[in-house]
Amino acid sequence: MFENLKYCYSLTEYKRRETIEVQIGDVPLGAKNPIRVQSMTTTDTMDTIGTVEQSIRMIKAGCEYVRITAPSIKEAENLGNIRKELRKRGYFTPLVADIHFTPNAAEIAARLVEKVRINPGNYVDKKRFEIIEYSDSEYQEEIERIRDKFIPFLKICKEYGTAIRIGANHGSLSDRIINRYGDNPLGMVESALEFVRICEEMNFYNIVLSMKSSNPQVMVQAYRLLVNRLANEKLQPYPLHLGVTEAGDGEDGRIKSALGIGTLLEDGLGDTVRVSLTEEPEAEMPVGKKLVEKYSKNYTTHNEDSENSAVQSFHPFQYQKRKTKEIENFGKDNVPRVLIDFSQIKNIEMVDFKAFGYTYLPLTDKWGSNDTASDYVYLGDNQIPFMMPNGLKAIQNYTTWLAEKEKSFPMLNVNEYFNNDKLSEKLNFLTLKDTDFNANLIHHLKEEKKPFVLIINTKKQSKMSTLRDVTLKLVENKIELPIVISESYLHSLDLETLQIQASTDLGGLLIDGFGDGIMLSLDKYHTEKNQSLEQIKNVNSLSFGILQAARTRMTKTEYISCPSCGRTLFDLQETTAMIRKRTDHLKGLKIGIMGCIVNGPGEMADADYGYVGSGKGKITLYKGQEVMKRSVPSENAVNELINLIKDDGRWIDVS
Repeated sequence: MFENLKYCYSLTEYKRRETIEVQIGDVPLGAKNPIRVQSMTTTDTMDTIGTVEQSIRMIKAGCEYVRITAPSIKEAENLGNIRKELRKRGYFTPLVADIHFTPNAAEIAARLVEKVRINPGNYVDKKRFEIIEYSDSEYQEEIERIRDKFIPFLKICKEYGTAIRIGANHGSLSDRIINRYGDNPLGMVESALEFVRICEEMNFYNIVLSMKSSNPQVMVQAYRLLVNRLANEKLQPYPLHLGVTEAGDGEDGRIKSALGIGTLLEDGLGDTVRVSLTEEPEAEMPVGKKLVEKYSKNYTTHNEDSENSAVQSFHPFQYQKRKTKEIENFGKDNVPRVLIDFSQIKNIEMVDFKAFGYTYLPLTDKWGSNDTASDYVYLGDNQIPFMMPNGLKAIQNYTTWLAEKEKSFPMLNVNEYFNNDKLSEKLNFLTLKDTDFNANLIHHLKEEKKPFVLIINTKKQSKMSTLRDVTLKLVENKIELPIVISESYLHSLDLETLQIQASTDLGGLLIDGFGDGIMLSLDKYHTEKNQSLEQIKNVNSLSFGILQAARTRMTKTEYISCPSCGRTLFDLQETTAMIRKRTDHLKGLKIGIMGCIVNGPGEMADADYGYVGSGKGKITLYKGQEVMKRSVPSENAVNELINLIKDDGRWIDVS
């Protein structure tokens, strides 16, 4: 099915992908230009002054391209007034028209702004959720229909020097594409390439490409496959616009965006990013800038000898969990485990365990736990003077463990591994740096019969590619011991930066099926105990958030909420908060919250239930892709959504 699996210069070293340069006004994209940060307005496009003022706030926050929705001809025409007013006020940032369904609006916008985004899934085709089998000749007729609608637009873009983004979305693939290629990364890529091929036939190359999904796993696979297909078909290496659609808000939105976007940036892919948060658009810029910062500082670790080493050792276009032995509750079919580092906390008390999900109940003399309670606690040389919760297991340094064998499992360093044979019969942890992996260690690990889990970490800046190199060595040598990905971060980082860095470093490994557990920590914790426990609470929440975003362990409700735009028919931030308040105890459930029908059933393709604006004060409720109730008054819609979940037997009362 795939000619080869190559999609980046190297799996184990960083080098940015070389692309052609695309001119977008006075802010060129791709080639040797910095990775650009952009966002989208949320105002009504017909509100000229409101849109201009919001655009200025975005520009001041660092936005390099301002995208504005143009759902019909009248909004497309008003883009000229918005552009004129911005120029009058001294702002020359390129404007991008966002088009769905309306080629005639795209043709107007192409004469007025620097770039037009079109969605290949709905530019000509319509989505009716029909199953249609096309013969090859019938399919070619559909391609000709696209040419007839698309070429007039291309000619206008050529005349006016307007760039195009061909932006495929996982949730809005046409019935035609889904029936032939599937509702998957291949379908997304083929949807865009149909338009790219027409562009190249017309000698039009001012193109940017995107492959967006609310599922970071799908999104990462689609971009990789796109780059692979462009090279294999000898098409131009176009710049990439990266984004995770409907990432949500708060911690979850930042983790999901960083995990998807950061994974691709680490592979050298990506020339502009948009972080889609259900917040004010100017709040997206600091997150985007933190994501691209290190790649704009001549960050490179590339070695020509490392190009595409071990590319056949894993499949970059589809999820395959690394084959491992089952040791205790690690590896094989077990979900990844969360290990929390408590080694720096002194004078440990029962109440301290609340920081990672456990609460002691003195009236019943029992422990309670929440859905994000850590599986293991690393104590270092600490000892626990009380009975631990049943579901929690302790890890101690080897020499301390020797005196407390019945209460914990040992953690060994390399020297202890080679020089001691007193081990746990159930579970042992071996902590390793990337530099420890020499021929001697690999030989011993291949022959290892004792129950070991490897905890791997690195001090290098390129953490993801370095640890992927370690993991690929294990795969190539058929070493099937489970691995825990461990990273320590500077205590001076603010929480948002910590979320972004950790999600980027670990995300790609988890998305590719590498990792049977994670262990995050800070290099040191606050000297005030309550503040250090708050830091550990944040690290624990981040750990579970990363696993959820990578789709490897679901522990909480997931909200697929769009970032709002001029098409939105209700207050997305307020509505998302209201739905979250009523449903955030429904572990593993995915709820889509969409501002309009454009970002409705398609964009929330991954959701179990959907809440979609369909008119002024009206909501349509979905179960999966199926409409369950139309035109529900917004004041009743949340209750009706809950009733829908209850009717399905998926509601749980809050305990």
